Amino acid sequence: MSEKIKIHVMHTGQVRVSPNLPYGGENCSAIKAAGVTTPKSEWLWLPVSVYLIEHPKGLILVDTGWHREMSPEGKFDKKAQIKSLGSPLLYETNQGQIEAKAAVNEQLSAMGIKDRDIDYVLLTHLDCDHANGLKQVSGAKHILVSQAEMEFANKKTPMNLIRYQKRWWEGVDIEPFGWNDEEGPFARAFDLFGDGSVKCINIPGHCDGQCAVKIRNSENKYVLLFADGGYSSRSWKEMITSGISADKDQQKTSLEWIRQQSMDENCIESLANHDNEVTPHVVEV
Repeated sequence: MSEKIKIHVMHTGQVRVSPNLPYGGENCSAIKAAGVTTPKSEWLWLPVSVYLIEHPKGLILVDTGWHREMSPEGKFDKKAQIKSLGSPLLYETNQGQIEAKAAVNEQLSAMGIKDRDIDYVLLTHLDCDHANGLKQVSGAKHILVSQAEMEFANKKTPMNLIRYQKRWWEGVDIEPFGWNDEEGPFARAFDLFGDGSVKCINIPGHCDGQCAVKIRNSENKYVLLFADGGYSSRSWKEMITSGISADKDQQKTSLEWIRQQSMDENCIESLANHDNEVTPHVVEV
């Protein structure tokens, strides 16, 4: 494949969380990660990233960020957020806001792109700041998430009943995928085109079916989008796991793989979804 792949790093608003949620570490409790013990004055505002990939074989969107209904007037709106998320308890663990013209469909429209022009939407996982905006691009040709993540999100555990709200994707034609490749920390991946250029690689721990997306060229140079496998480069540099996890041992194994991939000489960029050090830009692979 000789043509360049272009990756647009876009921010679709912000999420406000307790510092223990992204950087709680190994012994962080769910209560602490939720911010119950941390004053709101110490909470962090983090960007909510999505990625548009211009690939020779199609136009790909990775994650969808917040829905406009979170901030109808382009500013923080508690009542609107609770309505959009469908859960007052979820609001208590993370607040969101999205500036005017920053919703994913608004940014795509400014680029002359309609949702029906998108060949694939790849959801790294189904947390609110990744899937809440899905209905804004529901006209895409294919909307994909791992079967493992769909099954995990449907488990009726006390945490999941707060964490996942089906209203974000109800009525949307989602196509769950299985693993057809063995790359990654647990040898589970999905090769989108069958040529190794775009792979969804299972990095469980934060949730069962979470995937990193690896975009690779013919010279084996690549960009790694590691979703919430870590919340920033600090996560893998200092090996700090997040406070929200389904399996802490798997989370540590996945983070170690992210570290190895990020330090590899073939890695052009390694990007988390919520890194304050990352600004919107374009990467060519």
